[in-house]
Amino acid sequence: AVVLHPGAGSPARCWPVERYAAAAVALRARGLRVVVTGGADEDGLVARLAERAGLPGTDVLAGGVPFGPLSALVADARAVISGDTGIAHLAVAHGTPTVTLFGPVPPRRWGPPPHPRHVALWYGPEGDPHAQRTDPALLRITPADVLDALARLPGPRPREGETIP
Repeated sequence: AVVLHPGAGSPARCWPVERYAAAAVALRARGLRVVVTGGADEDGLVARLAERAGLPGTDVLAGGVPFGPLSALVADARAVISGDTGIAHLAVAHGTPTVTLFGPVPPRRWGPPPHPRHVALWYGPEGDPHAQRTDPALLRITPADVLDALARLPGPRPREGETIP
């Protein structure tokens, strides 16, 4: 599955839910399963994304998934698409491919280390990470940008005990 996590610690760092939904629709059209996650206070955000994307309830994990199951989901994901927030860092720690969307804070500060498994999208300039509206730099990122970045990521990594011919 491709995990989408639309929430972030402040509105300035939240990519619009409509754009996440457009990406989810495109991913599903390509035959990929999409799972949406959200924190304890992000039920409404996750529900709006799921509704706009037509996701089944089984692929909507809102309300703050406990850390253990969330970590397992991220570890097994084909990729994680999110803003600059905790789940992106968790995915990097697991070696799961990521597309991380940066708005007011440049990826050189909090982004993943350079690696083919991780794409950081940022169109600058720096802004206020605590603003109450989505940062203009984040608004420059389109669903097509995210899909293109995802397409550049390497395929699934081998699981423990597997070999790739």
